[in-house]
Amino acid sequence: MLWSRLFIPTLRENPAEAEVISHQMLLRGGYIRQLGAGIYNYLYLAQRSLLKVQAIVREEMDAIGAQEFHLPALNPAEVWQESGRYEVMGDNMFRLKDRFGRPLCLGMTHEEVMTTIARGEIRSYKQLPQLWYQIQTKFRDEPRPKSGLLRVRQFIMKDSYSFDLAPEGLDVSYEKHRIAYCRIFDRCGLEYVAVEAHSGAMGGSQSQEFMVATNAGEDYVVSCKQTGYAANLEKAVSRPVPPVTPDNEAALDPTEVHTPGQKTIEEVSAFLKVHPTAIMKSLVLIADGKPYLALLRGDHQLSETKFQTATGCQEFRPAHPEEVRELLGANVGSLGPIRVANIPVLIDEALKDRKNLVCGANKDDYHLINATPDEDFQGAWHDLRQVAEGDTEIETGAPLEVRKCVEIGHIFKLGYKYSHSMGLNVLDHNGVETPVIMGSYGIGIERVLCAAVELFSDSNGMSLPVSIAPFEVVLTPVKIADASLREAADKLYADLKAAGVDVLYDDRELSPGVKFKDADLIGIPFRVNIGKKLANGMLELVNRRTKEMVEIPAAEAVAYIRKAIDAARPTAAH
Repeated sequence: MLWSRLFIPTLRENPAEAEVISHQMLLRGGYIRQLGAGIYNYLYLAQRSLLKVQAIVREEMDAIGAQEFHLPALNPAEVWQESGRYEVMGDNMFRLKDRFGRPLCLGMTHEEVMTTIARGEIRSYKQLPQLWYQIQTKFRDEPRPKSGLLRVRQFIMKDSYSFDLAPEGLDVSYEKHRIAYCRIFDRCGLEYVAVEAHSGAMGGSQSQEFMVATNAGEDYVVSCKQTGYAANLEKAVSRPVPPVTPDNEAALDPTEVHTPGQKTIEEVSAFLKVHPTAIMKSLVLIADGKPYLALLRGDHQLSETKFQTATGCQEFRPAHPEEVRELLGANVGSLGPIRVANIPVLIDEALKDRKNLVCGANKDDYHLINATPDEDFQGAWHDLRQVAEGDTEIETGAPLEVRKCVEIGHIFKLGYKYSHSMGLNVLDHNGVETPVIMGSYGIGIERVLCAAVELFSDSNGMSLPVSIAPFEVVLTPVKIADASLREAADKLYADLKAAGVDVLYDDRELSPGVKFKDADLIGIPFRVNIGKKLANGMLELVNRRTKEMVEIPAAEAVAYIRKAIDAARPTAAH
């Protein structure tokens, strides 16, 4: 393609509204333009890159025997009502009505629609297993669209679904997808990690997220370099940092202490001259309409996911002040577990074997010292806390690190959630009607591109992997008006195209400096400079990422360029 004929509206400065690197670079490189909050136009370069990502996805999905579908983005509400997710999705779902007043919604994902197809067509175990996928536009009424294409209201997803007769079959389908995902992300040139995750509104028993470490991410991953352990912060477990001061091991009775105006952990810690690790934090939460008292170490934070797992609730919230007062007889800041009998008490496992701690007295402006779990009060023990910096791995004691990440893919073992709610059954070997077990597997297409930009960019622009860059090489005659340079460039352009190289020819009448800056900005992996060295039969081949420049013979340029591209092309390591 000739650059002079393309629409590539590059920008020299970072737009004020762009905070993360991928948003800045995709705007500056002329890949995208915003239409509305969380809604973007994908221009020529973005479309080329996104299509390359999709091609890799298709190849690897087809390789595991998956069949491509294309389902409607516009769904009847009753399909989602059958599964129960029409209500669960809440305000995140776009909802509308047709001219007859019938409720519709825009698909956020397609478990329900795929299940209706399977329910209507699959009758026997002999038709299983099935692997179905699509690459389709999805919609989410994101409350706070930001970070460019990382948090949007309209996006492209590869979503696939497996249907098996038994859990052993689901294990096979799940593993096929795990390997395929690793191959996809390898081939896209990403540095990623697969982590244990929580299934959330998707339901199911097991899931993994594929994460890329970047400050633009809004998820956190806990990992251990020594052992390879990795889990989403929602799911991660750890050995907590020990208390700063050892507990008093004496057999002491809880004693009431006046703590006027001291409500927060920090205030109580300073007032009583004890470290927050010696204080119990008391949280009153309403889960599916039922109150609970959750106890954690003073310096720890509640994991919402773990609390939901412990209670089995669908949703929860902090209790309102009047509810707290009615339940425990005191206001927030003076709450504790002793003599609490009217609501369940959940105790985080980090408090196990602790003695003589501080907690609220359930009396305004009073706390108790010398409160010991399992002696002075009872409760159910659960892992309720988030992993924190400084924690170590449970089994080995190896150090853990917590990193911000962006999710690029997620695989779920859905189990029977949709089969049971929507009546997806088949006849088994004995002619007995049996529910089908399902899996669901997603990849955010735009997120793959964004992750690559976050990983591979510098102050001059992007450095995209060869496999997903809009072009593999940009051909740059330093002076297009020079007839000899133009003639050499024209010939090399034709030869590269004939050799199957995806080449962009910068035929613009601009200074070499401007051309080089634009090429660096848009992230083309290789640049060929055709300049004064041509008189000696030589060209310059520049590697965008390493900035390495080598002279190559003009007569052998196609072979040299082809070899450089092939050497840089990411391959599947899995």
